Amino acid sequence: MARLVVDRAFVVGALDRRLFGSFVEHMGRCVYTGIYEPGHATADPDGFRQDVLELVRELGVTAIRYPGGNFVSNYDWEDGVGPKDQRPRRLDLAWRAIEPNQFGTDEFVAWAGKADVEPVWAVNLGTRGIREAVELLEYCNLTAGTELPDRRVANGHEAPYGIKVWCLGNEMDGPWQIGHKTAEEYARLAEETANAMRRVEPGLELVACGSSNAGMPTFGEWERVVLERTYDLVDHVSLHAYYEPHDGDQGSFLAAAEEMDRMISAVVATADHVKALKRSDKEITLSFDEWNVWNQRHFPGELGLGIREVSPLIEDTYTVDDAVVVGSLLITLLRHADRVKIACLAQLVNVIAPIRTEPDGRAWRQTIFHPFALTARYAGPTVLQTAIGDGPDIDTAAFGRIPALWSTATYDENTGETAIFVVNRSETDKVDLEIPLGRGLRVLEHLALYDDDRAAANTADDPDRVVPRSVDGTEVVDGNCTATLPPASWHLIRLRTDEG
Repeated sequence: MARLVVDRAFVVGALDRRLFGSFVEHMGRCVYTGIYEPGHATADPDGFRQDVLELVRELGVTAIRYPGGNFVSNYDWEDGVGPKDQRPRRLDLAWRAIEPNQFGTDEFVAWAGKADVEPVWAVNLGTRGIREAVELLEYCNLTAGTELPDRRVANGHEAPYGIKVWCLGNEMDGPWQIGHKTAEEYARLAEETANAMRRVEPGLELVACGSSNAGMPTFGEWERVVLERTYDLVDHVSLHAYYEPHDGDQGSFLAAAEEMDRMISAVVATADHVKALKRSDKEITLSFDEWNVWNQRHFPGELGLGIREVSPLIEDTYTVDDAVVVGSLLITLLRHADRVKIACLAQLVNVIAPIRTEPDGRAWRQTIFHPFALTARYAGPTVLQTAIGDGPDIDTAAFGRIPALWSTATYDENTGETAIFVVNRSETDKVDLEIPLGRGLRVLEHLALYDDDRAAANTADDPDRVVPRSVDGTEVVDGNCTATLPPASWHLIRLRTDEG
């Protein structure tokens, strides 16, 4: 029997709720017919789909990165403010789509208020630079009295938006990025942009671009070069990663959290290396502001897309296995809660998203919606270390021999509740689990996501084909909690003290 050890004395760190963020980009149908569709049966007077807003609130998202993504690197923010009948239609070079600019800065802030999420704003450091970033900040955050905030007031928004977190560009080491730069070029521009933005508002949180993914030849060295120039001016460095099965290797895919775990550790090591070089007391934290499962083998690439109006793009349909992997990636982010302070599931609606919609039609939850929503709802404010003893190992082509179980836990002192999140990554074997707890704890609930058909998915016609199920038989006897975890399964076990 595998043993999962949890002790409240061994703390990873405080959970920053922005770890449960997501991402809205002007890409495919994320915005148009996703969150924004005037004329839809559920649309409010601002054109926001209420069915989608209800699902966003249920998902538990806390922060949203906007407006990109690759889109931001050729976006003129001025096109998306002011009277809608005067806004220009533009060609977006990132996704080769016609951007109607009917949804922009003011609309997103209004939508974020209704969704009760914090905006995380990206500025264009591809085709634009310091001046445009500062002007957008002035438009958003300053009180009336100068030209740019006066323009916001004239557009019907008197109160400043108070946006706190700003990303200095997007994936600038990627050759696909409009305005792609070398590490030295980007570091210099980010340094000067950060310095100028802090002259407007010193207390901002700024995110420097890390490398686009761990497979880039620039990974590691890019972070070092950028942080050596920007260390004293930024608060976070970004990470991006997407996961999918390769060559039918579903076993390695179920273990994708190993890759995320190693990536986080590598970026932390690089940031701390720069900290040591600078003899600094400041600690750079991480913004993992794009992550998800994405079957990129189905994507033709940007140049394979014809110039077109807004239309579907990478609308992956997620399976049970995809949901188990997303749950394990969330576990990984929690395991690094001491350094990961922001994370954004990419994206929110339609585009590789937990929420899908039909134009002028229905909205529904994809399989990956469920582990995200339950983790966001029940993760407590303190993340605890966990250790697996006597547990089985599995062999993977990508990562070698690794533990079958992947876990984390949280504790809420106010409620006395401990939440344990665990994944069985074995494709074939169930695991009998014992959690030694001591006396005084009881099981509130054990929810799991798994299915005999691991390729099962949710659709508009069958939106509840895959949902979390309550697990019977999990109990605490003589201070030990016991449970059985089926193969390829994600679990939430909630425990509470008797007096809680």
